[in-house]
Amino acid sequence: MAVNIPKIILNDGNEMPLLGLGVYKVVEENEVEQTIRNAVAAGYRMIDTASVYKNEEGVGRGIRSCGIPREDLFITTKIWNTAQRVGDIEGAFHRSLDRMKLDYVDLYLIHWPVSGCYLQTWKAFEAIAASGRAKSIGVSNFEEPHLTQLFEFSGIYPAVNQIECHPLWVRKALVSYCQEKKIAVQAYAPLARGLYLKREIIQKLAEKYNKTPAQIGLRYLVQRGISVIPKSTHKERIESNADVFSFSLSDLDMALIDSMDEQFRSASIPEDMVGQGVH
Repeated sequence: MAVNIPKIILNDGNEMPLLGLGVYKVVEENEVEQTIRNAVAAGYRMIDTASVYKNEEGVGRGIRSCGIPREDLFITTKIWNTAQRVGDIEGAFHRSLDRMKLDYVDLYLIHWPVSGCYLQTWKAFEAIAASGRAKSIGVSNFEEPHLTQLFEFSGIYPAVNQIECHPLWVRKALVSYCQEKKIAVQAYAPLARGLYLKREIIQKLAEKYNKTPAQIGLRYLVQRGISVIPKSTHKERIESNADVFSFSLSDLDMALIDSMDEQFRSASIPEDMVGQGVH
């Protein structure tokens, strides 16, 4: 049965689902299309990809074959570091649209804050947004100094900051800053590659609420107003991951999960970003 996924209103007035599908490393023949079809059948309407994932063509096929009108879907893609460095922002964006065979995306993100480049990238993003080919524009992996500098440069805060966030890295200060500035936070790797699912606190809460450990971790994030994009190619897990809106964690249990924070990064930093002030 399809889950009705709530939406949040972005600072530009557009709406974004609180939960969607991440397709990082989903590259096998036809796998991404089938995964999207399964997700849409389960109630998902947001699909998150990136040029560097090398699956935008498959995402486009999944969008066309899922049986849902394009305007009812929320599609995100991201510009990679190389295109930023050579200043080919418009070209990179056009190639992403072309690969997916789309006229527009709902959200276009700067994948990483490449030093000396991201302000000019943002300027080009503003032009793309003004043209209507990206409904919303945002960033990924930006820390507070990057966001502050972006605002000082452009007078705008991005609609979204997509960051790694989960019970082992709760990102309290950055999330508070973003929410204060009306920047929606979206968590990638919200399951930390499965690394916290066997922790005692999560196991006990799963038992208490009669939910899976993954549902506890995802609920913890959405209850903080953080959008999540868990990745799975398994139909049952895709369905299970979406079933996090029928229960609430108590304040005490939320605080208990907060106590698991180790500032643990489960995703790798690209080699060309190491030493560029990304924590």
